[in-house]
Amino acid sequence: MQAMAGGILSSLGHNPTIIFRDLSGDLQVDPADLKSSSVRITIKVDSLVALNDVRDEDRREIERRGREEVLEASKYSEVTYDCSTVSASKTADGQYWVALSGQLTLHGITHDQPVSARVTFNDDLLRAYGECSLKQTAYGIKLVSAVGGTIKVKDDVKITFEVVAQKQG
Repeated sequence: MQAMAGGILSSLGHNPTIIFRDLSGDLQVDPADLKSSSVRITIKVDSLVALNDVRDEDRREIERRGREEVLEASKYSEVTYDCSTVSASKTADGQYWVALSGQLTLHGITHDQPVSARVTFNDDLLRAYGECSLKQTAYGIKLVSAVGGTIKVKDDVKITFEVVAQKQG
């Protein structure tokens, strides 16, 4: 996930890349009938980590503010994505373009969240990578600022992902 900086001094700020180290999911996928697929992802908010090349002190502050002030992990400990509406089309190279239409629950608020992904199947492995974007304020999240408001986090957040799943059973 990447939050973009804005404001007068944003050129001096960072566009923090944030990851969550504790997440789990359940994919129900039949390669012969992708429309019958379902996805459920659960992310533990307190596993937020900043990856940017910043000073350790700044990294700790980004992580603390992300957990405590932005996502309020003590009140909203999980983010979930549930999807049972999938459309797919096969590409000439044997991959698939997949459009997911699911429900994202973030910061205690649930909204429809479309997600697009490219999916490949190799033996018992599924690989999916894609992206989506969202507005933090749609989920009741306060936009944070620093340096007296001269650096502000923009409302739009870009989420990218890569999933590798192995067939069970």
